[in-house]
Amino acid sequence: MKISKDIVLRPRFFKELDIPSEKALEAFENKSKTCKDFKVSRIDHHVFIRFPKKEQHFWSPQLHLEIYDTDKNKPTLKGLFGPSPTVWTLFMFLHFIVAGLFTIAGIWLYVNIRLDSPILFPIVSMIALFITWFVLYFAGRLGREAGKKEMHSLYNFMKNTLDI
Repeated sequence: MKISKDIVLRPRFFKELDIPSEKALEAFENKSKTCKDFKVSRIDHHVFIRFPKKEQHFWSPQLHLEIYDTDKNKPTLKGLFGPSPTVWTLFMFLHFIVAGLFTIAGIWLYVNIRLDSPILFPIVSMIALFITWFVLYFAGRLGREAGKKEMHSLYNFMKNTLDI
């Protein structure tokens, strides 16, 4: 599996399966009963594969699989790597806070320009928020790099379970 250098922080992949979707989902259910290295859970046509709590760190990835029928003979598997939902929600919340504050600082700058008031503080705050956004982005990239080995483990577990 190749993890690209694109901007994407949550890599995705698609595969056509040679086995029926229900058989693939049952394979994960059966594997979840015997596997100690991964925690596997299934909800309808969704499978979540993650590491046990004792082996997780802040950036530990999980693999979300969706197996759905496109044709009767060829179901499609859609995979998404990402951090735990709690970490991802926090990460996105921080991004939205920074974007909101950047917009407010932009309005503050515009008002100060129109009122011929000093514009140093709005410009400094916009620059600081822009730098903060870059720090958040690169923290996400570093987190993805930290979990790359684990992503390969999750992907190989998926391949072995489905005999791909």
